[in-house]
Amino acid sequence: MNTLILRTTSSFLFTLLLLLSVFLLFRGHNEPGGGFIGALVAVGAYALYALAHGLSAARRLLPLHPLRLVGWGLLVALLSALVAFLLGKPLMTGVWFSLLGVKVGTPVIFDIGVYLTVFGALLSAIFGLEESAKAHRSEEG
Repeated sequence: MNTLILRTTSSFLFTLLLLLSVFLLFRGHNEPGGGFIGALVAVGAYALYALAHGLSAARRLLPLHPLRLVGWGLLVALLSALVAFLLGKPLMTGVWFSLLGVKVGTPVIFDIGVYLTVFGALLSAIFGLEESAKAHRSEEG
């Protein structure tokens, strides 16, 4: 599916969907949204871009391999959960602190870990399915 309209609009929609994804990520602690739904929107943006421009073009837009993002996400989520424990509070209790003049809490950091984990896992699955479909098409033709 490589039409001019799809290629033209996918670049604009890719940026717009990633911005919406980040908005949902940071809005999610107090209102509907969060790391999971934000990551789903981001994966949708990459899937759309891959449909329009090809899998290799979508892979070039990623800073890391999707499975590395899963590992980093799990690490970030674990570290955010351990902060309270290390301060003598129950595990996963919210702790807020000031970072560069901005008040940051461990629930937001946990959401970032969830975002990275879900994003990496789903994107890896989608890219794997696309590679499998491409191999299957080349065997037929």
